[in-house]
Amino acid sequence: MDPYKAVIEPIVTEKAFTVRGERKYAFRVHPDATKVDIKSAISKLFKVKATDVNTVSVKGKKRIMGYKIGKTSSYKKAYVTVAPGQKIEELEA
Repeated sequence: MDPYKAVIEPIVTEKAFTVRGERKYAFRVHPDATKVDIKSAISKLFKVKATDVNTVSVKGKKRIMGYKIGKTSSYKKAYVTVAPGQKIEELEA
């Protein structure tokens, strides 16, 4: 899979910032992307060595907006661990 299609965007939440101390970064990824695809895409895009990938399928939640009931989109999330001594400079604040 193309690395630009496998990784959609980084996730910027409080939990994502908390796990950065453990050299882990959270990304929203394509639902069909495998762990091998994600690992190679992160290595190519950010020029770091990814050592581990954990994926989670996040189900959409119900949302009430006025009198209408809707649902947010389901998506796939990946937690990528990089090698010791490395970090993704583009995502560090």
